[in-house]
Amino acid sequence: MKKHDLVYLTEDASHDTAIETINEEAFGPGRFARAAARIREQGPHDRSLSFICADDGETIASVRMTPVTAGSVSGHLLGPLAVRPSHKNKGIGRELVRIAVEAARRKGSEAVILVGDPPYYQPLGFEKVRYGALDFPGPVDPARVLVVPMAADIHARLEGVIAWRDDSAALVACEPVGRPAEGAAA
Repeated sequence: MKKHDLVYLTEDASHDTAIETINEEAFGPGRFARAAARIREQGPHDRSLSFICADDGETIASVRMTPVTAGSVSGHLLGPLAVRPSHKNKGIGRELVRIAVEAARRKGSEAVILVGDPPYYQPLGFEKVRYGALDFPGPVDPARVLVVPMAADIHARLEGVIAWRDDSAALVACEPVGRPAEGAAA
């Protein structure tokens, strides 16, 4: 039996091809027609909150987080989450979700939202969103809309349209100002 050498890393551009292959394998061509995909095509995901799992250097799983506004909540949409069939049922997906949710919490996200299977995600801290509270850009089963609330009033504020949120202004505001560090290119 092969020993797995699993490493969890923040996603970067070098992972893009492997992630696309993993998502194609997991979800097929229909993945682009889903309501969550409609949100993701509105703007880029946040690489600083998106993660991969590698086994002996090979990318075998990933999760992405996309900044969204959901009603009056500034949060993140989790997904897609996908694991290669050779590595399923080893807890890799659950660990990627845990890492991504905690990273979003540290970054100040008010909520992590997804469209997914309640029996899988509820043990990971997700709760059902009130039926029909969020208006997705396409059909979605309201029973599969879930959230990890990171503030006391999130359920009350999750009312209205969910759409991609431009975080670039916040990123610019957070960039360091002043002299480059020693040895850094100017």
